[in-house]
Amino acid sequence: MKLRAAVVGVGYLGKFHAEKYASLPDVELVAVVDDQPNRASAIAAKHRCEALADHRELFGRIDCASLAVPTSLHFAITRDLLEHGIDVLVEKPMTQSVEEGRALVALAEDDGRILQVGHLERFNPAIRAVAGVIDQPRFIECHRLAPFVERGTDVDVILDLMIHDLDVILSLVASEIDRVEAVGVPVLSSNTDIANARLYFRNGCIANITASRVTLKQERKLRLFQSDTYVSVDYGKKHVQICRRVTEEGLPSIKVEEHDLGGGRTQPRAAIGRRSRRLARAGNGRADSGGTRRGRLSPCIT
Repeated sequence: MKLRAAVVGVGYLGKFHAEKYASLPDVELVAVVDDQPNRASAIAAKHRCEALADHRELFGRIDCASLAVPTSLHFAITRDLLEHGIDVLVEKPMTQSVEEGRALVALAEDDGRILQVGHLERFNPAIRAVAGVIDQPRFIECHRLAPFVERGTDVDVILDLMIHDLDVILSLVASEIDRVEAVGVPVLSSNTDIANARLYFRNGCIANITASRVTLKQERKLRLFQSDTYVSVDYGKKHVQICRRVTEEGLPSIKVEEHDLGGGRTQPRAAIGRRSRRLARAGNGRADSGGTRRGRLSPCIT
C-alpha cells in the first residue's frame, strides 16, 4: 500500500516537496493545499492530484504532509494535522517561539506521531562526509550570506538562515553551550537582517556564526579546526577540503583531500600524496646537508 501524502503551501519551497512526493514510487500525492487557488491548481495539474484551499479537507485522507507556509501559521496547522493522526514534515523555522515548538513536540510524542523539521543542510552530502572526520572541534567559523529577497522576512535572519548552521554545529559539538554573545541589525526589513553570534561551549569549543540576507554575494561556508585537522565545507557547491598534519619521510607535512560531492569526484590518493610533499617543501624552507629543503607547514585555508 502506498503512503498517502499532501503538501500544505506550494509556493517556492512547497512546490519542491510536491515534486519529490510525486516522484516516489511508494507514495501517492493525494492533494496540494494553498490559499491561492491558481497556484494550487497549477501544481495539482502538473502532478495529477487534487487542489484544495483548506488543510482541514485532508483529515482522514492522508498519512503524512509537508508544511511550507509562512512561519506564523506553522503552529496552528501542524497542531491540527498531528491531532488528526497525520505525520508532519514542517519547514524551518519550526515555530515562532520555543513554547510553541515544545508544545508540538509534546503533542507528537503523546499521540505517537512523527514530527520532523526540514533542516536540509543536515543531509547535505558535504556535511555527512565530514561528520566522521570531526570529533573534537575547537573553533568553528561559519558564513551564510545571501542577497535580499522578500521571502522569509516574516522572521529574523536567525530563524530564516542562521538556524541551519546552529543545527549543524550543535550536531557536531558534543557539549552543552555555556554562553552566547550576539548582535543583529535590521537593514531592509523590520526584523534583523544581519547577525553574528559567538557560541561558547563548556568543552572549550567556540563557534563564530555570521548570517546575512542583505549582501551582494551568496556564500554558504563552514570551517572547522581541531587538533591536526582543518576542514572546509562549501554547502552550495557540496565541496569539502580536509587538511591534516602528518609526517612523511621524517618531515612534517600537510595532507590535503578534496571531495567534490556535487559532481561525485574525489581527488586520487596518489595526487594527494604528491601534493602533500609539495606543500611540505614549499615556501620558507631551508636546505639541509643532503640538499633537501625542510619545509614549514603551508597554510591551506579556503
